[in-house]
Amino acid sequence: MKVEGSYEIDASVETVWDLLVDPDVLADLIPGAKSLEQVGENSYRATMDVGVGPVRGSYEGTVELIDPVRPESYTLKISAKGPGAFVTGESRFTLTALSDSKTRVDVEGEASVGGVLARVGQRLAGSAARSLMNQFFDNLKKRAAAG
Repeated sequence: MKVEGSYEIDASVETVWDLLVDPDVLADLIPGAKSLEQVGENSYRATMDVGVGPVRGSYEGTVELIDPVRPESYTLKISAKGPGAFVTGESRFTLTALSDSKTRVDVEGEASVGGVLARVGQRLAGSAARSLMNQFFDNLKKRAAAG
């Protein structure tokens, strides 16, 4: 399923970039993320709690930052497996300075679920992906406002 959106953050493009590439911040921004442990440059092992509709579970996988171009863009790739299911997503983040203290982040990507999650939650997957993306950016806005 396709995911896309545009979000305005009340912070400079440099501040938003720094938040989006900091693994400790990413762990707070990604809904359901329990931990991110660095395993390589821009590569992290992740533990997440993911759910679509009534199906929920703990998943382990990876989070990668691909092709970072400071402070303009990068691709965030998430891949996780759990009991009888998997979740994958890849989104391109593009940052644009609207002013010294406002940044627009445009996101385009694809997400998919498989196994039990897909069978039980297929009808809910699209709205769940949008909801998770909105939660991610609501968390980012709060983090940016906190300084």
